[in-house]
Amino acid sequence: MTSGLEAALAEASSPSWTRRVRAGRDLASFADVSEAAEALGGLLLDVEDTAVTRQTAEALTRVGTVTAMRLIALAVVEADDNQADWLQTGVYDALVGPGGAPGVAAACGKLARDPEEAVRRGAADISAWADGPRC
Repeated sequence: MTSGLEAALAEASSPSWTRRVRAGRDLASFADVSEAAEALGGLLLDVEDTAVTRQTAEALTRVGTVTAMRLIALAVVEADDNQADWLQTGVYDALVGPGGAPGVAAACGKLARDPEEAVRRGAADISAWADGPRC
């Protein structure tokens, strides 16, 4: 593991919401590493601060890989209504922000055919949020 990954993993469990936000941003590019994916799943469903949920969803959407979008899709299925609202906001922020999230449509197209039903359901929700660009 790289020292950057190790540091971000340590911050993912910090009592400080600002450190958890930073961890979500830093870990997004490591979504395909199992330890990072596990931590990101927790950050997407952070029970203490919605900023963590929103910023982590935005960072993962900006990465836009199948693995990154799969993590969001799984979180959507597990989220309560409040968390789902902030996941949606984070995805939207990435889609409409500078540079958008060009890989998202292709990633979600693949997730629509995922063998896991929860992933397909979550990807369908994200597609509905995207409204214009398909997720």
